Amino acid sequence: MKVWPGRPYPLGATWDGEGVNFSLFSENATSVELCLFDGPDASKESHRIRVEERTNQTWHVYLPEGRPGLHYGFRVDGPYDPQAGHRFNPAKLLIDPYAKSIADTIRLSDRMFGYRLGEADGDLVRDDRDNAEEMPKCVVVDQAFSWGGDHLLRTPWSKTIIYEVHVKGFTARHPQVPEHLRGTYAGLSTPAVIEYLQELGVTAVELLPVHHAVQDKHLTDQGLTNYWGYNTIGFFAPDMRYAASPVRGRHVREFKTMVKTLHSAGIEVILDVVYNHTAEGNHLGPTLSFRGIDNAAYYRLMADDPRYYMDYTGCGNSLNVRHPRTLQLIMDSLRYWVLDMHVDGFRFDLASTLARELHEVDRLSAFFDIIHQDPILSQVKLIAEPWDLGAGGYQVGNFPVGWAEWNGKYRDAIRRYWKGDGGQVAELAYRLSGSSDLYETSGRRPFASINFITAHDGFSLQDLVSYNEKHNEANGEGNQDGHNDNLSWNCGTEGQTDDPAILDLRLRQKRNMLTTLLLSQGVPMLCGGDEIGRTQQGNNNAYCQDNELSWHDWDLTAEDRVLLGFVRQLIALRQQHPVFRRRRFFQGRQIHGSEIKDIVWLRPDGQEMDEADWSQGYLRALGIVLAGDAIEETDARGNRIVDDTFLLLLNAHHEAIPFLLPSPDGNASWSVVLNTHVGGIAHPASTVTSGEPFTIEPRSMALLCRPFTISS
Repeated sequence: MKVWPGRPYPLGATWDGEGVNFSLFSENATSVELCLFDGPDASKESHRIRVEERTNQTWHVYLPEGRPGLHYGFRVDGPYDPQAGHRFNPAKLLIDPYAKSIADTIRLSDRMFGYRLGEADGDLVRDDRDNAEEMPKCVVVDQAFSWGGDHLLRTPWSKTIIYEVHVKGFTARHPQVPEHLRGTYAGLSTPAVIEYLQELGVTAVELLPVHHAVQDKHLTDQGLTNYWGYNTIGFFAPDMRYAASPVRGRHVREFKTMVKTLHSAGIEVILDVVYNHTAEGNHLGPTLSFRGIDNAAYYRLMADDPRYYMDYTGCGNSLNVRHPRTLQLIMDSLRYWVLDMHVDGFRFDLASTLARELHEVDRLSAFFDIIHQDPILSQVKLIAEPWDLGAGGYQVGNFPVGWAEWNGKYRDAIRRYWKGDGGQVAELAYRLSGSSDLYETSGRRPFASINFITAHDGFSLQDLVSYNEKHNEANGEGNQDGHNDNLSWNCGTEGQTDDPAILDLRLRQKRNMLTTLLLSQGVPMLCGGDEIGRTQQGNNNAYCQDNELSWHDWDLTAEDRVLLGFVRQLIALRQQHPVFRRRRFFQGRQIHGSEIKDIVWLRPDGQEMDEADWSQGYLRALGIVLAGDAIEETDARGNRIVDDTFLLLLNAHHEAIPFLLPSPDGNASWSVVLNTHVGGIAHPASTVTSGEPFTIEPRSMALLCRPFTISS
């Protein structure tokens, strides 16, 4: 086979229309071999090519006879000296960190480890058994694709509604998705799914990890699987598990087709990405890629004993974002998914880990600096999960300008309030109004707050109101995993029940939280399936349940269909009224000559709350006036934005509370748009008189409206 020197960049395997260039970074290696295979199941190489060229610590070679579909891997030699941080082992075939396609799922066996399992010296003795027969091969792909006029949608944050969903779980049981497409990228772009998302009204899907991931041995030994996929090994490769086509490498095109189809429907694609650690685990983990290519460069090692890893993630290791080549890997991966795969943004798992320059979380770290100045990445949606498991890792509110954050304080405040905990009103007010206490001083806007009540990690909404204890027995960890974050919801008997009173209370609590979520300032994120009562039978850590426990159940009950209709109406209401999705924080003062402030907080007697009211632990009910004619914003053409004025009434108490309706502008009546005690959005709305008491039923909320009128 002909071999040319090739080029050091781009890294990975690149088909240029004539041949394939291979490039691999390793700072400490002494030699590199490119291994070619006749197919995905080949146990031995058809060719081993010694890579002779090395430029700036990058090993490169060009195969003029190479073509898309070629299967390959690398073998990298160097010192095997774990105590010095080096774990090279040429007996192990390694995955290219820049591989655009990986031919199969990785299942761990003893030969996938670089050391001798079971030896007294642990990982200090190298294992020389060849693993090529078991290691999935990388695949050269042709990146050509007919995108047509497709482009990033750039939906404004103020109009964004995120739907968090698992690629497989959403369609695995969908009766209108052809059976051979269920659970795949292709299934997510079928007409039935597109129509559902459009009718629901969401503007973006946030996909749980789709980067190629590893199946944990301790799970597969129990007949379980890493369903969520937070165990990445390939930062450029879509996971084969979600491919409809059996042809290796074709799932890249399938993923692009999914993105293009969703874009055509006006729906953005946001990826949940895991750059904080890899699937190689701690010092006793397998050697699959980074560890064998250059362990000391890619991972954060203990300074006083580099045999061991710094672990801010709870997963055994942390990527070394202080090293320029590791940082380049992350940035190249992000740009690839934007430029080549057309995704619209990213949610960064355990993002605080990426901000650790030394040990402390640093808002001015190189990671943030590089993204902030990047002309591509600075223009897409960037969402942080603003915590990790290390000391000082909880960083809600501390990420820099340009970043949105999963607002864990919002989730906790809304749950506590509707659960009936006392002393929540002041905290609740901040969360409903966009969390100005967290984001305003740093120059960010309300849309820095990604509001959510439930997510993949925890109880579903149905289970949140149905269980007082987690039930994770199916995970094989004695129900010790997951957090018991759901005590004493007072919604009656645990789990399923036929008691009408209990069922009514649970349904009302779901309506309460969904209404709160979709009418709060900030960006709402709906956990997929909450709109149809999806249950995991009390399992709040279903990461290993790739089965009907996690998959969406599309056999909807009458109650499920009513709830779905309610959520559709709520989303439509939010999108129709800019007062619920302001681009600026409330000022709490009169604006544009309005006779009322842009926001007013009311006691049940109809009077504005004072300092003493905010500190009262027993206050369970409050009202919020959102003045639609006092929005200090303009549209794209410079026209002042005006809207109707709305009154939100919330009662988390177990008893009904009469609320005296305000009449600050002399208007004689309000229209009742929504009342969670009786069901959905009223058509037509009933009318109630200002200055009169309006009864807010136990554990419910209401939305009242006064239409905007032009003064004569």
